[in-house]
Amino acid sequence: MSIYSVRELGSEIGKDTLSHGLDFTIAAGECVALVGESGSGKSVSCLAPFGLIAPHMTGSAILDGTELANCSESELRRLRAQKAGFIFQQPLTALTPHMRTEQHLRESAMQAGGEPPDHGRLAAMLKNVGLTDIEANLRKYPHELSGGERQRVMIACAIAHDPVLLVADEPTSALDAHLRGEIMELLGRLRRERGMALLLVSHDLPSVARHADHIVIMRRGKVIESGPSDKIIRHPKADYSRQLWDATPKLDDPAPQLPAIGTPLLEVRDVAVDYPRSGIFRAPFRAVEPANLTVHAGEAVALVGGSGSGKSSIGKAIAGIGPWSEGEILWQGGALPHKRNKAQKRAVQTVFQDPVASLDPRWRVEDIVAEPLTHLRGEMTKAERHASVAAALETVGLDAAFMQRRPTQISGGQAQRVAIARALVCKPEMLVLDEATSALDPVIGAEIVALLQQLQSGKSLTMLFITHDLALARKLCHRILVLHQGQVVEQGTADDIIAKPQSDITRRLVTASRDG
Repeated sequence: MSIYSVRELGSEIGKDTLSHGLDFTIAAGECVALVGESGSGKSVSCLAPFGLIAPHMTGSAILDGTELANCSESELRRLRAQKAGFIFQQPLTALTPHMRTEQHLRESAMQAGGEPPDHGRLAAMLKNVGLTDIEANLRKYPHELSGGERQRVMIACAIAHDPVLLVADEPTSALDAHLRGEIMELLGRLRRERGMALLLVSHDLPSVARHADHIVIMRRGKVIESGPSDKIIRHPKADYSRQLWDATPKLDDPAPQLPAIGTPLLEVRDVAVDYPRSGIFRAPFRAVEPANLTVHAGEAVALVGGSGSGKSSIGKAIAGIGPWSEGEILWQGGALPHKRNKAQKRAVQTVFQDPVASLDPRWRVEDIVAEPLTHLRGEMTKAERHASVAAALETVGLDAAFMQRRPTQISGGQAQRVAIARALVCKPEMLVLDEATSALDPVIGAEIVALLQQLQSGKSLTMLFITHDLALARKLCHRILVLHQGQVVEQGTADDIIAKPQSDITRRLVTASRDG
């Protein structure tokens, strides 16, 4: 039985066509995945028929016998409340920050009318999505939940009113491989048990390949290829489909050729990280247990782990932008102060996860890239500053024309190149890259990885690479440290960690990475 079907579906803003020519049908218990890079039109194609974003819908979209194109705003609101559920990419921003989990669940369950759910039903909702410690999780606010817990709460909210269609827009893009697999298995179980139709949006073709019945490949608003999942994976017709598959790093990719390394550059000795908690009598929260790490000149070292493992906390301490409470950090044999000084700013630069959020939207690219020069090199002539910025942009593959643009006028991949140029402009000896590709689609992410490989070989740049992706760490790094709940559970060469994992945590990460 068809739950949701679209014919010649498209979306427009004014005279601009964002997507068109989309055709598919989803039956009860079936999953259709729309896959493509950022800007391909997949999200707008899912949300526009339900009135959730501004573009005007064209063509036909029928949900459980009702033509959405003919519905008024109030009718769409009623259909969303009764028959459709939505899971969004960033649960932390999609959930209301001042509402506890139980309030979110209660509001979601009541949107279709009826009596407020009792405590037993609220608890059952959380159990159904695989959460434990039910009483504590019901009382938590969104910021008190881990990334995986937040996504499970959002799924519980999306199905609280028993929808016939579940729309999941990039539900796993910010999660590590293990959590990604758990969430995909959860969505599969729920659609089979409840007979829901699942419309899944993703830029990660390998991740959805095992879970979708039918795949639609989109690019620049057009359907490039469409068909059963196994056919798309085994015998893709379009070059772009193969490009999407190849862009995602895999553990069985050929071993990379990494540059030789030099003498020790950075030493982390028994460094622990504590964060204060509100309340007079509450002890600090220990994010990182005493950890040890040595990084050599020209070496790339990966800190790998899931959300809350402590990898970013260590990276921030090393970069001088985060605290540490015990131990010492040495740079070329000298101890670094807890407060970041000019020498440390010059030697170590950071590239952050979200390229757009890390750039000031009011500034031009030239001013963004030149900012470290103002702080680190004192007075420079306008011509000297301009030349330094142009050289940094050229290093990351951008021409001088980008200097006059603002972050809102460039793509996500271009924004990350600008962020890397900003880090390189003062010629640092080491980069700390905190999930530098996780906010990008695989095709753009592959371009950034290729750029980092060029910097490795051409500039002998030392890198501390923070990631939840074990396959990506193998592609770039000489050594890998695996973290879990603030502890370093294993470390070694990339090949040894993947081929002969010693800890259960590492084995679980390897299995999840192989399974997609």
